[in-house]
Amino acid sequence: MAASTQSLVKALCRLSPFTFQPFRRYPFCQQRFPVRACAALSPFEHPSRLYCKRASLQDKAATQATETQQRYKDRPWDYLGSEEYIEKYGTNPVWAGYRRNHKGAIPPQKTRKTCIRGDKICGNPCPICRDPNIIIHRQNVKLLQQFISPHTGMVFDPTLTGVCMKQQKVLNQAINAARDHGLLPFQIPYVEFSREDYSNSHDAVGSTPPPPCLTTNDSWYAWYKEITPDDNEVAKVKTTYKAFLK
Repeated sequence: MAASTQSLVKALCRLSPFTFQPFRRYPFCQQRFPVRACAALSPFEHPSRLYCKRASLQDKAATQATETQQRYKDRPWDYLGSEEYIEKYGTNPVWAGYRRNHKGAIPPQKTRKTCIRGDKICGNPCPICRDPNIIIHRQNVKLLQQFISPHTGMVFDPTLTGVCMKQQKVLNQAINAARDHGLLPFQIPYVEFSREDYSNSHDAVGSTPPPPCLTTNDSWYAWYKEITPDDNEVAKVKTTYKAFLK
C-alpha cells in the first residue's frame, strides 16, 4: 500500500507542471479580463486563447469592412440604397448637420485644403472624407444631386456643405462629366428673340453703299484720297527721330 501511494505521488509530481499550470495562471486571467469572460473560461483552458478569440473577431470585422469597401468601390451608387446608409443618414444628404471645428467664433471663408495628408486624418474630416464608402463618381447620380441646388441647378458652395477643397474639385469634375454624359440635367438660360437685335438695318452690319459717280483722277471713296499731314507734326517727328533719319 505504501509503495502504491509513493508511486502515485511520483506520478503526480511528474505531471504537476502540466496539470497545475492553468490554476497558477487563472488569477492572471482575472486581472486582465472581465469576470464574465473568465467565468466562461475553463480552469484547464489557457488564458491566451482568449487573445486569439478577440484577435479573430477584430480580423473578421476588418475583413468585412474591406469587402464592403471593395464592393462599393466597383459600384459606389449601391451604397446610397443600402440599409447601412439609411440607418446612418436617413433621407438627409450626407452633409446635413455637419459642423466644422475651427478656432474663434467666425467661421473661415474657405474650407480646408484636404482632410487626409498621407496617413494622417484631421480631427473632424469633411462629409466625404469621413465615410470611406462614399465615392464620387459620375454615375453616382444620387450623391451628386445632394450637392446641386434643385432650384437654380448650381453646385452648392463648399462653405455650406463643409466639403474640403480637394473633394470639391473632384465633385465639380464628376458633375460636369455626368452632365456631359446626359446623367444629370442642366438648365440653359432662355433668351427672348428680338428681330431688332438681329436686323441688318444698322451701319455695323449694313451693306456698303454704292460708289458715287466718278470723275477724272477721283477715288471711289473719300478715305481713299491722299491725306496731307500737318507740317508742325512732321517737324516734331523729325526732331524726335533725327538720329535715325540720316
